[in-house]
Amino acid sequence: MIREHLTRILNSPSVEDLWELHSSKMAEYGFDRLLYGFTYYRSGASLGDPADFILLTNHARAYTDVFVGEGLYFHAPMVRWALENEGACSWSILAEMIDRSALSPQERRVLEFNRSMGVTAGYSISFKAITQRSKGAIALTARSGMTQSEVDAIWREHGDDILVMNNVAHLKILTLPRTAPGRSLTRRQREVLEWVGDGKTIQDIAQILGLTPATVEKHLRLAREALDVETTAQAVLKAAFQNQMFVLEA
Repeated sequence: MIREHLTRILNSPSVEDLWELHSSKMAEYGFDRLLYGFTYYRSGASLGDPADFILLTNHARAYTDVFVGEGLYFHAPMVRWALENEGACSWSILAEMIDRSALSPQERRVLEFNRSMGVTAGYSISFKAITQRSKGAIALTARSGMTQSEVDAIWREHGDDILVMNNVAHLKILTLPRTAPGRSLTRRQREVLEWVGDGKTIQDIAQILGLTPATVEKHLRLAREALDVETTAQAVLKAAFQNQMFVLEA
């Protein structure tokens, strides 16, 4: 069963299809609410612009509008744990943090909000970083009413399998094209960026594509605007991170 699931994940044609498969599978183990996040733009204490995050969730809007939209995640104890560690961690450590008075007022506010939304038991997985500026993690929230002891018992029996499935899903997500709303490139914008990535000049690209240099410049400008960056070099880098370049046409 797990091998079949992993095969379906690996063959997923889009992030949306993958997320539906993964959410359904995790629900079979009692984790009916997931929150996945990844950034390529971590720097010091900053995780970068939230608009550039890969963010996937099946939590209700009432939760994500506050936890993500109002920036509560930045003070979440398990987010702090994920940034400092790799692997899987039971939320039982939250009780230990409370007992040691190791939580800041902002972190206590996050826990109070989570309790009010039924986010009380679960596990967090922090994925191995692929660069110094990247980080990915997923929070697996157990069904409402489940205790952390029940979740820990599930993990003792199935934790290794759950960890493998989440790591495979994470690695597959990083290979799939993805964009923030309104930031996808047109075919021509992607094409000119690909030629820039290959080291071609504006004049080279114009000759290759049978366009004027001014038209090439226009497509590059529109690509920069779509990706919300200032320079063409930044556009190439960001489009590459989002797997919008050198991809096979559907």
